[in-house]
Amino acid sequence: MGLPFRFTRAAVVRGTVAGVTLAVAMTLMGCPRDDSGSTAPTRDDSRSPEASRTSDGSADTPTRRAPVPAGIPRTVPALRAAAGAAGPGWRPAAGTRVVTDTAGPLADEANRLAGELKLATAAGPARDGDIELALRSGQRGGPEGYELTARNGKVLITSDGEPGVFYGTRTLLQAVRSGGGVPEGVVRDSPDRAQRGLNLDIARKHFTAGWIEDRLREMGDLKLNQLGLHFSDDQGFRIESESHPEVVSPQHLTKAEVRRILALASSLHITVVPEIDSPGHLGAVMKAHPGLQLTNTAGTASRGAVDIADPGAARIVDDLLREYAQLFPGPWFHLGADEYRALTVKDPEASYPRLAALARQKYGAEAGVQDLATGWLNDRAAVVRAAGKRPKAWNDGFFRGGVVTADKDIEVEYWTGKELGARDPQEYLNEGRTVVNLNDEYLYYVLGEPNQFRYPTGQRIYEEWSPAVLRGSKAAPRNLAGPDRIPGGRFAVWCDRPDAQTAQQVADGIRLPLAATAQRLWDPRPPTRSWQDFSGLAGRLRG
Repeated sequence: MGLPFRFTRAAVVRGTVAGVTLAVAMTLMGCPRDDSGSTAPTRDDSRSPEASRTSDGSADTPTRRAPVPAGIPRTVPALRAAAGAAGPGWRPAAGTRVVTDTAGPLADEANRLAGELKLATAAGPARDGDIELALRSGQRGGPEGYELTARNGKVLITSDGEPGVFYGTRTLLQAVRSGGGVPEGVVRDSPDRAQRGLNLDIARKHFTAGWIEDRLREMGDLKLNQLGLHFSDDQGFRIESESHPEVVSPQHLTKAEVRRILALASSLHITVVPEIDSPGHLGAVMKAHPGLQLTNTAGTASRGAVDIADPGAARIVDDLLREYAQLFPGPWFHLGADEYRALTVKDPEASYPRLAALARQKYGAEAGVQDLATGWLNDRAAVVRAAGKRPKAWNDGFFRGGVVTADKDIEVEYWTGKELGARDPQEYLNEGRTVVNLNDEYLYYVLGEPNQFRYPTGQRIYEEWSPAVLRGSKAAPRNLAGPDRIPGGRFAVWCDRPDAQTAQQVADGIRLPLAATAQRLWDPRPPTRSWQDFSGLAGRLRG
């Protein structure tokens, strides 16, 4: 493993000159420009700050406010491109309103921001001191990119999509918390990676709906957009079920609670990805159906593993997949596929001859147990695909050299290179697959720290990790590590020893690591701030 490394970059010099235009620019990726080369915002919105009027058509009289110091708004994640200008900037004051079509698509964003800043909302037109939210079809940056302009005492936030406007409101809110307001100038910001999130193991440890909702609010402020819910494992099955109520643990989320979680997630532009892990990690299901337990030639039960030669196992899992595909509206469904006990032994065919025999029967004389497991994964992928979902699976559910190949549309979620027969992540990339980063070296918060795990630190993630670092501390080749091949990642909480920490201790322990993960997924380049500066700012920005 390579030694930890730290990147530093010269600080941007800031200054002010009275009576002379001031420009402070920070261009990490290169500030987006229009075709003329100008960095000024486009002016295709009839309610732009310069064009706003009062209801009688006269220019609104400015309200006296203390100017905001020039500079770049301090946010987490940091802005990727911004340019300062001479002027008073903007800060909230008596009479400030959040302006948008109050019955339109941005009403939720306006109401949320108004509530956070204790302001009123209005349909417009915008006047001096107001914040205006607007959609601009085709604006650069896509639906998650946004432009925030502070000019002449007003703020305009625009985007091609609702998520981008929401992220613009997060920037404004953080600018108020960190500096009292928004400095004069233009921010053009967008994420580098499309999938940015948190993965929660709610199967081994029950978390309340309220606790999960608090994490969603933190995620929204960090511009994270994906929550993975691992709700079925050996220790528990934690969401109410109508198709198989017998598998559900006493402590669980009701479907009403899940719908409440999903509604909040939607309002924060966060997609929830459900996971039913199979054919391993099904102990809670087998507690109610012990006849499905996989055993080896000695009659020893394989913990958590169902017998994939038994058609009854597929029927129950498929019932559950179809049921929860109806509950969760997002585009993905995670199928697990990791740590199937029959494939963690040196000679699966000798230890599990019944599986080996069925593999040969189904796939030919050269087939083995891994092919039967791959066939199981493909069959489950077909079930969720028919329900309108895109399948995901853990990297150790994909095998090399078999007769059967995992379907190419199953997205690889890479978590470890420490398992028996582990494959280098570059193999999946070379196969043309997309790979999501959940590198257990940096991103695994495992309660009780079993198996040589240590609670990850935000500083190590911030200074060493990036989406390209899929396994250990080694980055994937640059030509395979772009957003089209590695679309993002998630920080993961696993509750192997559920009583090792309380829910509050988990929340406190993941706060800074999650902020660091958000930073590196929004902008994978080496950060410009020191860890001390970043962590201090993250603390000040908490709502």
